[in-house]
Amino acid sequence: MKILLVDDEPRLARLLGDTLSEEGHDLVLRHSGSEAVEVLEKERFDLLLTDLKMPPPDGLALLKIVKERYPRTEVIVMTAFATVAAAVQAMKDGAFDFLNKPIELDELRIRVRKVGSKLEDRSERERLAVENESLRKTLGGAPGFEGLIGQAPTFQKALALAERVAQTDATVLLRGESGTGKDVVARSIHVASGRSRGPFVKVNCGAIPEQLLESELFGHKKGAFTGAIADRPGRFSLAHGGTIFLDEIGDIAGALQVKILQVLEEKSFVPVGGTETLQSDCRIVTATNRNLEEAIAKKEFREDLFYRLNVFPIHLPPLRERAGDLPLLLDFFLKQFGSDISRVAPEVRRRLLGYSYPGNIREMQNLIERIVITAGPDPIGAEHIPELKERGGAGGSYDFEIPPGGLVLEDLEKDLILKAIARSQGNKSQAARLLGLTRRTLYSRLERYGLAPAGEGDEGVEE
Repeated sequence: MKILLVDDEPRLARLLGDTLSEEGHDLVLRHSGSEAVEVLEKERFDLLLTDLKMPPPDGLALLKIVKERYPRTEVIVMTAFATVAAAVQAMKDGAFDFLNKPIELDELRIRVRKVGSKLEDRSERERLAVENESLRKTLGGAPGFEGLIGQAPTFQKALALAERVAQTDATVLLRGESGTGKDVVARSIHVASGRSRGPFVKVNCGAIPEQLLESELFGHKKGAFTGAIADRPGRFSLAHGGTIFLDEIGDIAGALQVKILQVLEEKSFVPVGGTETLQSDCRIVTATNRNLEEAIAKKEFREDLFYRLNVFPIHLPPLRERAGDLPLLLDFFLKQFGSDISRVAPEVRRRLLGYSYPGNIREMQNLIERIVITAGPDPIGAEHIPELKERGGAGGSYDFEIPPGGLVLEDLEKDLILKAIARSQGNKSQAARLLGLTRRTLYSRLERYGLAPAGEGDEGVEE
């Protein structure tokens, strides 16, 4: 950080300045309030560290000036005349913290690091706001896809394919793990298509009992089975002129697979218990988390149906392959549930961004909703996410065995750094967060292991 240190005791000011310079900060020393005001008019600082008792303007007056004119500058006041009243007044006037003289150097380092953490969090929030706005502009020309958040190359590739196929009537097969957003992409394809004025009908094929699914899809005639007291149209009829989304298509039984193949090939079907062939004018989008090729090999899924469904496949990547998107999604879900990133403690944020989310986006969304409800109006702290540690989230314990032949700790650290950078797709700030390090510390490690490209340093960190 760039720090302005003001104290009318030159020896103490030099001692404190040397201590903070050793921490890597850029220090400017002044010995009076008037000198501080003069330099503040010319330069911008991250932190003002000022003595409280000085000739006018004293520390409190200097604090008020900074808060009025330079609100982005944080202030820590120091005093040998500390009283409860003085401390309370300083905090009321906007001071970040205060220190009692004589100054304990370790305590000074701790307080200044806390300011650094706050500024990093603020910078990250501002960066997220810019990225979100950029993303909204990027997707602004693709109606239906505005709410899909993510900048990971694999996710952007999937979105580009979805936008392209939306303009056609081609059958789409969405593939990916549970919770990766297949249903949201299916709806976006419909909204962006020429059928957007028609209905969007979703059927979860894995959630409906086999004996009822045929009637649900194709409808039935009165008396077709016990309880069929009247004719009932099926989902294919209800989707006329629009889109039908068959989720978990891989769970459909063999007999029904034949009827769906008929719909795909002939655009027609026969209701249960009926004799009349009905026409189907709807676009078909399907999704599955199963490996359909393996299901075909096991004779559990028809190969001819697979080829009819697989006209335009789109793979949605799991969240663990989109580490760089986690800050965007975290910010989005917090706002969705009436909160914001400023309420989240830095340690909690690191753990939320370091967790693997085996349930993908759905798990993250549910987790954030639960956290916001549990915390209520209070700041979101570690007590609101105990399950992350138990499930191996960042900050938890790791099941790691030291090999019989031993290991070189530096090689292990180097390997972890490279993996974090790879997972963050080269974003050093995100890699540092995954490792629980500051950006400066990560660069120090990179230089130590000869991994920092020539000329790259803290000033040019890629955000």
